[in-house]
Amino acid sequence: MDKKYTIGIDYGTQSGRAIVVDITTGQTLGEAVTPYPDCVIDEKLPRTDIKLDHDWALENPDDYVYVLQTAVPEAVKESGVSVDDIIGIGVDFTACTMMPVSKEGKVLCQYDEHKNNPHAWCKLWKHHAAQNEADQLNARAGERGEEFLARYGGKISSEWMIPKIWQILDEAPEIYDEAHTFMEAADWITMQMTGKDVRNSCTAGYKAIWHKQKGFPSKDFFKALDPRMENLVEEKFNAPILSIGSKAGELTEEMAKVMGLKPGIAISVGNVDAHVAAPAVKVTNAGKLLMIMGTSVCNILLGNEEKIVPGMCGVVEDGAVPGFYAYEAGQSAVGDIYEWFVTNCIPESYENEAKERGINIHVLLEEKASKLKPGENGILALDWWNGNRSCLVDTNLTGMFLGMNLQTKPEELYRALIEATAFGQRMIIETFRENGVPVNELYACGGLPEKNKMLMQIYADVTNMYIKISASKQTPALGSAMFGAVVAGSEPGGYDTIVEAAEHMAHLKDEVFSPVEENVKVYDQLFAEYAKLHDYFGRGENNVMKTLKKIKEEVQ
Repeated sequence: MDKKYTIGIDYGTQSGRAIVVDITTGQTLGEAVTPYPDCVIDEKLPRTDIKLDHDWALENPDDYVYVLQTAVPEAVKESGVSVDDIIGIGVDFTACTMMPVSKEGKVLCQYDEHKNNPHAWCKLWKHHAAQNEADQLNARAGERGEEFLARYGGKISSEWMIPKIWQILDEAPEIYDEAHTFMEAADWITMQMTGKDVRNSCTAGYKAIWHKQKGFPSKDFFKALDPRMENLVEEKFNAPILSIGSKAGELTEEMAKVMGLKPGIAISVGNVDAHVAAPAVKVTNAGKLLMIMGTSVCNILLGNEEKIVPGMCGVVEDGAVPGFYAYEAGQSAVGDIYEWFVTNCIPESYENEAKERGINIHVLLEEKASKLKPGENGILALDWWNGNRSCLVDTNLTGMFLGMNLQTKPEELYRALIEATAFGQRMIIETFRENGVPVNELYACGGLPEKNKMLMQIYADVTNMYIKISASKQTPALGSAMFGAVVAGSEPGGYDTIVEAAEHMAHLKDEVFSPVEENVKVYDQLFAEYAKLHDYFGRGENNVMKTLKKIKEEVQ
């Protein structure tokens, strides 16, 4: 049989990426990236003088289609494969990125009569202007004893679907009324390709408070939030929800021309960029935890049953791999913390040394910090530069250094920050274990594992676990391509399950980071102290961080 191929399309915050993958080997043969022409819209609407308020983050849906028009043909051209041999397409997206959509399937901002209303545009995942609605939702759900809160660590985020919808209703009721439905961008872009409106269980479960057995929250709950939302589910979520790995439809003739492909190619339901990465790193069994490591860290852990774990970001049946419960947790800032440090805390002599040697400042700091033994810097830090996502779920917490003196050097602080983020990861792992969810194996993908070996060794030592690394630099896109192979099915050359696809298409590096026993002993001592500080400052015994923030706000 001739070789067959699939396409994975990964929609990020600032660009979309398409890859063409050999189904037999998992090798990426072609790749193309398309930056969004309007990028993140956070100051004013494009081609207008209409300014946006603080904490807004929008995007243009035309940019998403532009990725299909440009990145896909470019990746196919680079791959050299025949379009006749492409049998499946999968898509993943940042989430919750949502939009109000008409009955005809257009985002309302695509109509002249609505294009000047900010609420008619796509609200990007990091749109935080619905915090007031999120606060009210959490308070009302707590008062009513709504059981769903526990599944999300006790708080629904302002980034998620319901608060964003409620903000539209509060501030632009005409847009709420005009919307035939509210959609995740992942579902909208698959609908553009297939002409069919179906929703994926991943974003519904993690971002829209949907449960496979229990569905959405009750009409009474939505009525208690706002009487105008009593029939939100029946009126605005009017499409079937399909499990990950299901077929959304087939590529239409119209979109086949746009993308330079043949019509009839199987299209998978959409997925979240972090969650789709799990099978691409062979995380297909219970007890395996994936760290997607970049500016922040997202954790995906597979389990056999639903447990309530404090501080988790959600647990969804079939959320990442069909047949398993997928738990999400994470850290609000990791790479961002290291970047903050090199931007603000590096002396000129270090900058000059890096420049003279022609190396990145991170490389210089890693080199110097690698010469330190665990504990030698005498410093402990709390990794809350952007608040704490798991397990405290508190954006008002802040970072801290302890143990500095007049001899403290930059590399000692840099290493302490890396150690602090590793301690934060260990706190997540131990919290899962303490609440009956095993963590037996640790995997990593993303930019950080590619860039910093010292960091990965510290994580192995702090967690006392072996860490396996993804062999793909485009792990989410590969995961999407794998789901494309699954919806194509075995008859044309694909696979019948994502587990089978992972056996052939997912690959890990030969290099494994192994814990060093003598380092583990020191880090056990340091983690015990970190845990004390974590609870002291994070669980209300000393609210000095919040007091400082309050004073800062008052005097500004």
